[in-house]
Amino acid sequence: MTRRFLVSFGALAILFAAPCAAQTAAKAKSSSIPRTPDGHPDLQGFWTNATITPVERPAAWAAKPTISDGEAKDYEAKQLKELNDQDGQSDGPLIAAALSSGTGGYNVLFIDRGSELARVDGQKRTSLIVDPPDGKAPPTTADAKKRMGAFIASNFNYDNVKTRPLSERCIVGFGWTAGPPMSPDYFYNNNYQIVQTPDTIMILVEMIHDVRTIRMNAKHDPAAVKKWFGDSVGHWEGDTLVVDTTNFRVDNAYRGASESLHVVERFQRVDASTILYRATVEDPNTWTRPFTLEYPFNATPGPIYEYACHEGNYAMEDILGGARRMESVTKK
Repeated sequence: MTRRFLVSFGALAILFAAPCAAQTAAKAKSSSIPRTPDGHPDLQGFWTNATITPVERPAAWAAKPTISDGEAKDYEAKQLKELNDQDGQSDGPLIAAALSSGTGGYNVLFIDRGSELARVDGQKRTSLIVDPPDGKAPPTTADAKKRMGAFIASNFNYDNVKTRPLSERCIVGFGWTAGPPMSPDYFYNNNYQIVQTPDTIMILVEMIHDVRTIRMNAKHDPAAVKKWFGDSVGHWEGDTLVVDTTNFRVDNAYRGASESLHVVERFQRVDASTILYRATVEDPNTWTRPFTLEYPFNATPGPIYEYACHEGNYAMEDILGGARRMESVTKK
């Protein structure tokens, strides 16, 4: 009886000790997170989400949401070699794929896309999209395809200044760096600065010097009030900042979304040098189901440098002048 009792008591002790140890570890981790005077995690500082992990999972990793460090090291080395092999070129595939559409505007010296796959929970990720589980964005609706085609036809032409892309006119960034969701651009300027108060959180984006303002514990503006980066309202759920954004302008919505776009972001400071960022995107007029992206924002020394972009430069005049010249030649 005594031996059986001791064995049973020992088993119970182990069962109770495990949760206690986990709780102690969680408290220790929580106490190591920098906090503001009001007790919330301090998200302030300079951050970067630069990574070579693609938004959607490549076919080569179709069944592998994560890969080993060895596999990641081989892939990262291959990407670095590809970058170095194109050093000095102005018409290589990296430049063509980036944003210059084959014009050769820059060489790879200017590319600062990151050098590693994103690491979350100690594992290297093969896609930023984590839901659906296949790492792919859901199919777009038929209505969305028509809408995107019409938008491109009416907004990306050479007719006049007002029909040039917004980023080219230096009004806002590429539509995904500031977001939401705030995605890497795989090119350069993937840096952010966060300033936090109890009432407002500001995110300064280095790309095109965009500024996002998150109003804490507030109500959304009326639906008719549209904003470049939507209307962001935040609140705390424990140690996680949750940001709900609606009221997007369609001319700057993520991936050509409609006015129905709704994005919920979660910012979790997991340690002194990392914010785990998770964003769920929903728009029934554009995608057949919601999808979620997740990736880290890593601390960086900063500062945020000025993105010296302005509308009244020679480039815009030359672009429009070149278009008029092409039209005159074509007519002949």
